[in-house]
Amino acid sequence: MASPTPDRRLLAIGCRLLAAVLLTMMFALVKLVDARGVSLLESLFYRQALALPLVLGWLLAGPGLASVRTERFGAHLWRTLIGLGGMALNFLTFTLLPLAEATVLLFTTPIFATILSALLLGEQVGRHRWAAVLLGFAGVAVVVSPGSWAVPPLGVAVGLTAATVVSGVSITLRQIGRTESATTTVFWFTALSSGALALALPFAGRTHDPTTYALLVALGLTGGLAQFALTASLRLAPVSVVMPMDYSNLVWAALLGWLVFATVPSPTLWLGAPLIIASGLWIVWREHVRRKDASALVTD
Repeated sequence: MASPTPDRRLLAIGCRLLAAVLLTMMFALVKLVDARGVSLLESLFYRQALALPLVLGWLLAGPGLASVRTERFGAHLWRTLIGLGGMALNFLTFTLLPLAEATVLLFTTPIFATILSALLLGEQVGRHRWAAVLLGFAGVAVVVSPGSWAVPPLGVAVGLTAATVVSGVSITLRQIGRTESATTTVFWFTALSSGALALALPFAGRTHDPTTYALLVALGLTGGLAQFALTASLRLAPVSVVMPMDYSNLVWAALLGWLVFATVPSPTLWLGAPLIIASGLWIVWREHVRRKDASALVTD
């Protein structure tokens, strides 16, 4: 397979950076609507339901609805269950912690993905990736170290659980991706989760003022557009090219946290975050090396 052209790589990086901005805005909106009395289930519903028209529009303008037919409905149902769990924990993390601290904790997802790959899939994890895992946990220890700037323990626990569940989602997507396209997976996740949340909404929903509804609409649209930007980036360039851009989330989280919520990241965050980021980049680099070596063996 030919490698992506430089122009496609630059476009992919641009899409990933756009996704980082949109995701940070979405999580900031999650905090805002939570402060206005919106329940977690309501936030999840608007996030998914408002993304559904975008997904349908994408399908109708492109491959068509017939392209999402599947013989693996059970796999998509499982992806929906674990995906909703991960999204709920992500949202809860951002309601419990400042934007920057919550963002850094979710950077641990590659660390837990490495561990789960070894435990669940039996993948061989070499000394380089285990060293990266240890480096990442050292960074977490620095970020949550006790002191006057201590991060709330409940928020830390929820954030690390969220990263673990999201890493499980990445493994599930890797398995589903062997037979299903990204568009098919996105469609079924959005449709199934929207339907399930709509059924639960009458029991958890409530009436809000127009400003709150406007914020919920913005939450859904930014989340949906971020999903498209993420998907587009992976179609244009390999994971090893675009994933490092995800760490730009910290810049936007710190900026929005200061502008919107008047919060300043703790000093320990700036000490621990580079360790966690270095760990994630190290894991991505080793994965790229492993795939390159495997491709060379197949070619030989």
